[in-house]
Amino acid sequence: MNRTNILYWIVTGVFALLMVASAIPDILHAPDAVTLIVNHLGYPPYFLMYIGVAKLFGAIALVIPGFPRVKEWAFAGFAFDLVSAMYSLFSVGDPIMQWLPLSIGLVLLFAAHSLHHRRLRERARA
Repeated sequence: MNRTNILYWIVTGVFALLMVASAIPDILHAPDAVTLIVNHLGYPPYFLMYIGVAKLFGAIALVIPGFPRVKEWAFAGFAFDLVSAMYSLFSVGDPIMQWLPLSIGLVLLFAAHSLHHRRLRERARA
């Protein structure tokens, strides 16, 4: 395994674990998730299950080998999720420090996406 491949799997694995860790409370309607998403941000309760399942499927799509087109859709979905979450926090007046975990997620997302394309280019050359 070359260096790009190793970096891709490390970064993508960490990002996928973070997304699964954020999906589980949503799917289970954990009190903290309900408080944040429904009460604080004002989204309807059914949104929790929807976003949780979408994050879970997206994380699975990122770690299953192959399926480059599905991975692209997963990367796009996560970008929409994280940017929308940041905008939602901004809209209700939360301080910038609340955005920090989302910013870390975006950095990991863009790193994983960049490494994914680097891997594809290296495979095409070989």
